[in-house]
Amino acid sequence: MARTVDRAHMEPALAALVGSCDVDGGPTDEQWALVGALAAGYFHTSLDPSAVDPLPPEQAAARLANDGLRHRIFHLMVFAEMCRHPLTEAQVERTDAYGRAFGIADEAQTMARDLVARGNAAAEADFMRVLDSHREELEEPALAHHGDGGPGAIPPEVFERIHSLGDCPPGSLGRAFAEFYEENGLELPNPDDPYAGVFTAHDMTHVIADYAPTGLDEVALGAMQIGMADTEVHWIQFLGNLGVHEARFVHHTDGPPVLAAPGAMEVVAHAFDRGSATRHDFTVVDHLSLADLPLDGVRSRFGVAPRER
Repeated sequence: MARTVDRAHMEPALAALVGSCDVDGGPTDEQWALVGALAAGYFHTSLDPSAVDPLPPEQAAARLANDGLRHRIFHLMVFAEMCRHPLTEAQVERTDAYGRAFGIADEAQTMARDLVARGNAAAEADFMRVLDSHREELEEPALAHHGDGGPGAIPPEVFERIHSLGDCPPGSLGRAFAEFYEENGLELPNPDDPYAGVFTAHDMTHVIADYAPTGLDEVALGAMQIGMADTEVHWIQFLGNLGVHEARFVHHTDGPPVLAAPGAMEVVAHAFDRGSATRHDFTVVDHLSLADLPLDGVRSRFGVAPRER
C-alpha cells in the first residue's frame, strides 16, 4: 500500500519525532534506537537523527500539513513515548503538545495520562474499553458478534471447522493455523470465549505475516498492520501490543521491555516497511474460506513480502 510518509517529508518527520522525545534531558537510549531504526529501516534514509535539530510542535504542524501524515507521525510519537521508562509527566505533556498542534485527539493520550497519574489499572481499563468498542471490527467474519450475549449464536459447525483445520492439506493456511496453536501450546478458540472471533482473526494474521506469539513479534505484527492500513482499529491493536510488552500496563506483566533488546527496533522498523509494501490488508478477511489454499498462495494474493530474519 502507499507509504504515508513520503521522501519529501522524511526529514521534518524525523525532526518532529526527535522533538517529541526532547524532555527530561533528551531522548533515552531506547528512544534513540527507535528513531534510528525507523530512519534506516522504514524511511530508508542515511540521515543521522542525532544530527537533526528537533522540530517543535507548531513548526512540525506547519511542515507536516497533510492530515494522514500528521496522524502517522503522531502514532510514532506515542510509540516513542511508550519507550521511555519510566514514563514521565513531562513526556506525556510533550506528546500532547504535538497532538494539539496537529489537531489530533487520541485515546492513547488518555491512557498515557492515566498511566502516569493513576497507575496501570486505570490505563488498562482505558484500553479494554476502547478495545471492546472496536471488537466487531476485529472479529473473524464467520464469528462476528460472538460473545455479545444476544440472539444469533454462532452455529456450532463454525467451531467444528476451526477445530478441524489440522485436517487441511499440508502447506495450507488452515494446517499452518492448527500447527501454530499446537507448536505454541495454545488452546483453539472455543464457544465459551467471548473473544474467540478476535483471536481467530488475530492468529490467522500471525500465520500469514509469519510472526510468532512472542512479545517482540506481537509488536512487530502490530507495526506491520499499521503499515498495511493506517486505521484506528490497527492503532488500537498496536497500542495494546505496546501496553502488554513494552509499557506493560495491560495484564501487568513484570518482564523487561521487549524493545530494549539488541536488534529489536530493527525488527519493528522492518515490519512497518513490510506492511507498507503489502498490497491488501489481510487482517479481517474471511480466513476460514481460504483455509484449504496453500499458505504461499495466500501470501502472494495479498502481496506479503517474505520476512527477513
